Amino acid sequence: MAARLKAKFNKEIAPALMKEFGLKNPMAVPHLHKIVVNMGVGEATQNAKVLDPAVRDLTEIAGQKPVVTRAKKSIAAFKVRENMPIGAMVTLRGDRMYEFFDRLVNTALPRVRDFRGVSTKSFDGRGNYTLGLKDQLVFPEIDYAKVDKMKGMNITIVTTAKSDDEARSLLQHLGMPFRTADGGGRAGL
Repeated sequence: MAARLKAKFNKEIAPALMKEFGLKNPMAVPHLHKIVVNMGVGEATQNAKVLDPAVRDLTEIAGQKPVVTRAKKSIAAFKVRENMPIGAMVTLRGDRMYEFFDRLVNTALPRVRDFRGVSTKSFDGRGNYTLGLKDQLVFPEIDYAKVDKMKGMNITIVTTAKSDDEARSLLQHLGMPFRTADGGGRAGL
């Protein structure tokens, strides 16, 4: 069974984007390529066991097993040696990606305290969007009783859009709640 958001994209959003950008070829329509969820755990340098709850939480959030990320080089000031485990990440594609995006937009983001929308300034110039969350409790899959420590995460949404404007339009059509007047604080993110 295809993801609900993927079906909506194919039926409604792709034709709307073709009309908006004046595209003739349906393959030229910008779409989601992948979503990368990264959780850096700095305390893992002192105690490697701290990484286990992060991996468990990321597995529950993403629906697939994450990869443990390791330090690329040694940094004495941070007490990090090369190849030391320092975080976990998961790359989502296909139906899992659309289902995760659907849960992020419709369930997790509205649960953020004092949420006024996500910033429109977090695009990288190539049509990719990165969003940071301060804790993992905004996802309903996480059991509050099992959480020993709050861990933030970065969510990078990689699109096939050629510009930030195309990517912004794509994400708006998919339901991403952007801040209307981008002034003021960080809105709880």
